[in-house]
Amino acid sequence: MLTVNLFYLLLHFVYLDPASPLQTDACKLCDCSGVELKCPQQTTGTRTPALELLFSHFCFKIIPSEVFQHFQQDIIRITISESNSLERIQSYAFSNLSSLTELTIQNTKNLIHIGEGAFGNLPTLKYLSIGNTGIRKFPDVTKIFSSQLQFILEIYDNLHITTIPANAFQEMNNEPLILKLYRNGFEDIQSYAFNGTKLDQLFLNNNNNLQYIHNDALKGASGPNRLDITSTALEYLPSYGLEFIQVLVAEYSYYLKQLPALDKLDSLIDARLTYPSHCCAFRNMRLKEQNALLENLTKQCDSTLHKQFNGTNSNEIPSNLPLWTEKEKNLTAMFFDHDEADLIADYEYLCQPKILKCSPEPDAFNPCEDIMGYDFLRVLIWFISILAIAGNAVVLFILLTSHCKLTVPRFLMCNLSFADFCMGIYLLLIASVDSQTKSKYYNHAIDWQTGSGCSAAGFFTVFASELSVYTLTVITLERWHTITYAMQLDRKLRLRHAILIMLGGWIFSLVIAMLPLVGVSNYIKVSICLPMDIETPLSQAYIIFILVLNVIAFIIICACYIKIYIAVQNPELAPTNKDTKLAKKMAVLIFTDFTCMAPISFFAISAAFKVPLITVTNSKILLVLFYPVNSCANPFLYAIFTKAFRRDFFLLMSRFGCCKTQAELYRVNNFTAYTSNLKMDSLYTGPKKTSRAEFHVMAPDCQQLNDHEKPASTGS
Repeated sequence: MLTVNLFYLLLHFVYLDPASPLQTDACKLCDCSGVELKCPQQTTGTRTPALELLFSHFCFKIIPSEVFQHFQQDIIRITISESNSLERIQSYAFSNLSSLTELTIQNTKNLIHIGEGAFGNLPTLKYLSIGNTGIRKFPDVTKIFSSQLQFILEIYDNLHITTIPANAFQEMNNEPLILKLYRNGFEDIQSYAFNGTKLDQLFLNNNNNLQYIHNDALKGASGPNRLDITSTALEYLPSYGLEFIQVLVAEYSYYLKQLPALDKLDSLIDARLTYPSHCCAFRNMRLKEQNALLENLTKQCDSTLHKQFNGTNSNEIPSNLPLWTEKEKNLTAMFFDHDEADLIADYEYLCQPKILKCSPEPDAFNPCEDIMGYDFLRVLIWFISILAIAGNAVVLFILLTSHCKLTVPRFLMCNLSFADFCMGIYLLLIASVDSQTKSKYYNHAIDWQTGSGCSAAGFFTVFASELSVYTLTVITLERWHTITYAMQLDRKLRLRHAILIMLGGWIFSLVIAMLPLVGVSNYIKVSICLPMDIETPLSQAYIIFILVLNVIAFIIICACYIKIYIAVQNPELAPTNKDTKLAKKMAVLIFTDFTCMAPISFFAISAAFKVPLITVTNSKILLVLFYPVNSCANPFLYAIFTKAFRRDFFLLMSRFGCCKTQAELYRVNNFTAYTSNLKMDSLYTGPKKTSRAEFHVMAPDCQQLNDHEKPASTGS
């Protein structure tokens, strides 16, 4: 008799052990050789309690209805895995197994159908897992009628399930449960999908195609306390059913750019989000209503403890006087289980206000502030952007509509004005968005920084900046070349040469501006849309390359003007070469422009080497006060304030019937200078010929009076 008892005891432990031979070979109890699984009644008539069945690498295709009916009270665990043959599980296949606690179906990729009611009436079931199958619709897990606490339903890696239907979990379990629904093919979750459930934790993470949760998906459900939507394509959270959420995990959810209204998340105490700007919405929110109640709780806790410390017997407190109001009881239940809330007496744990934790916290690149961090910058950027756009637009219009001959300097000035005009567009975009999002930028930060607007603004500023620097360098080199080779007419820079040079500059600037759009750095790092991302070596190299190139351009310009200044001081050239006056003016102008850019270059280079010497907030001062100075000043200093531009302006206005007197004066003066220069050139026979640079300045660019127009015809 003792031997028999030991045998059954050994058999019992063998079935409970997951690594036991009987568990790994359940086909010894069942017939796995046919198309359908068959589990006949044991001939010995002896029950085998706590039976665990493991079906692995089997050949049957169908699990029929009630196949385990002879083991209803014995089976506690069923595992079906690693099979390419299983195709169907019929209705009621696992129903009425009164002792079953765990059921796992996994790695059966050809399983395409699970019949309705297959999991019906499993009162002791604690864990149901369906993973890596080929089923086409959400399995019927209703009417399981489990009474177990913390019931876990795990459905994962079922890529052909596209939706969670209404009432998908009704009558599954009446206790708080955990739903792990991850890495499936879900695209949407329908209304009332979780109706009739008490959700403790809901995991929807890694459903990469999940784009939509209906507003009423959580209606009829209690909870969840924890919601995980990590790595989904959700753009919005439902507007109903969020009031119970204490922990929200939405990491790597890049499409979730706006959070619901904060009053719908009034229980939230831990938020793990994707974008730092989302935490700005919570940063100063100390859960006002909750803290007001908790402040009242603290006072009552202090009062109660004070009475106790003074020897007041707690029995003296009337039994019908509650320590907390009903609303305060609900509040404590928000942080603790009801039983815990009734039992906890620790002062520090209960009576201290709970502060919302949010990550990722705003960082140096994304501080909790508007695009323009200071009010004076908000005013200045409007003034500077309008000035840059208007000034450069006027210059472009005058130069392009003038009847004057298109010379190399005029052509280069057109390119410079266009580049500075683009910079003005960038500043106007930044100013407009800042005005629209004032005091609420955190609600719009993601849409702006990840949208096409910020990318366009970033493209404009990088393109404009590089084209402007390139053009200024070419202008300086052209001035130096003209003065240096003034007597060698065959080395004069022709317009076709300038066009080819500027074509290269345009291509270079376009490529540099396009790189952040294809992943080399990016424009979404900061609200002002500059390429400040240096996380990867390639991005860091890109930023350093641009900055070093600009420094080299500055050095080239300085070197050219040092040579020009040396040439200007030559007494033999100074009286005759009028290009030197222009060179002096341009030297001062360009040197001033690059002096304004020096702070930006200095701080940008230090930041590129990951040693930032200035915050993003303070860098906005550089952005507004220094960065666009060239774009505002260039049209005035290089064009509008020059005699040639005033001549072009008055000549153009005379075509519309305005400023005829001034236009006539410019025609006469230019014609006189032109004829005088021709006479001097024809009579001059000495060894020193008229310099080409002098003729370049003196010769009129326009067809004065169409070469035959009479002064009297223009009138005054």
